[in-house]
Amino acid sequence: MRDADTLPDDDDELFEHHRIVADPKQSLLRIDKFLMDRLPNVTRTKIQTGIHDGFVRVNDKAIKPNYKIHPNDVITVSLPEPPRDTDIIPENIPLNIVFEDEHLLVINKPAGMVVHPAYQNWNGTVVNALAYHFQNLPQMQGNEGRPGLVHRIDKDTSGLLVIAKDEISLSGLAKQFFDHSIERTYNALVWGVPEPAAGTIHVNVGRSLKDRRVTVAFPNGDMGRHAITHYKMLRDFRYVSLIECKLETGRTHQIRAHMKYIGHPLFNDATYGGDQILKGTTFSKYKQFVENCFEAIPRQALHAKTLGFIHPVTKQFLQFDSALPQDFMDVLDKWENYVKYN
Repeated sequence: MRDADTLPDDDDELFEHHRIVADPKQSLLRIDKFLMDRLPNVTRTKIQTGIHDGFVRVNDKAIKPNYKIHPNDVITVSLPEPPRDTDIIPENIPLNIVFEDEHLLVINKPAGMVVHPAYQNWNGTVVNALAYHFQNLPQMQGNEGRPGLVHRIDKDTSGLLVIAKDEISLSGLAKQFFDHSIERTYNALVWGVPEPAAGTIHVNVGRSLKDRRVTVAFPNGDMGRHAITHYKMLRDFRYVSLIECKLETGRTHQIRAHMKYIGHPLFNDATYGGDQILKGTTFSKYKQFVENCFEAIPRQALHAKTLGFIHPVTKQFLQFDSALPQDFMDVLDKWENYVKYN
């Protein structure tokens, strides 16, 4: 089961997690039969598929379908099984489709759009749009309420999302996210100039004990989950920097929490303190300029720019790139002009 002190991953949130410890007197029993008795509402076929795809591990090792449970074995199960929010209202919301075939599609999500319905955001989401545009797709078992989703990005983050259109693609993509083999890069505008200009942040992140809505770093490694972000500076604007972040893991708010941890919060990220003047002076001309920049990009300056994965059916490697949205480009132009003439 989930550790109560950690946030679900961006990727892991769409999995159902179980941790089972076999009894000291457990008799030898095939893994699928053992799990059938302990996992409610999960078919034997789904268990066997999960074993084959590597979602079932014993003592932290992948096992074969004919493995027999031994006393004290520790079994972890992570099946692609999103929560069942079944009342999805189809809405005629345009989708910016970058790629589509019969198995999957890749979309470029605008900032301000929630990925799936949840508390206080029951409509206007990507899922509502998918329900309208792809209402004739076969229902994927275990994916009720979040059709095709294998990952997500924050409401106010723009950029690329891949959507599965059939169960084979859902399982294949989910496995790649689970294994952290998906290639993802983000562009972010951050306060300050990172030193060194490129590096790796390998620090646990998890839910804050003071504010459950916020992800924080746990540098001692005693809490949270391991998280790895590779970053490099692309442009130096003296007071802020454009950086590229490459994710190895996909924890909730990972980039936002990691960049704050190293002292460079994302520009205009209200949740993580980036909506204040953190670099430069406080004289009125500069203050007015920064406030104008905040108005130009009224969200955290974060864009999911590239996405690469192996097509779960054709086995071809696909890679996509998306241009920075207009608000992001506008704020970069403002900073470029400011440091040029001041």
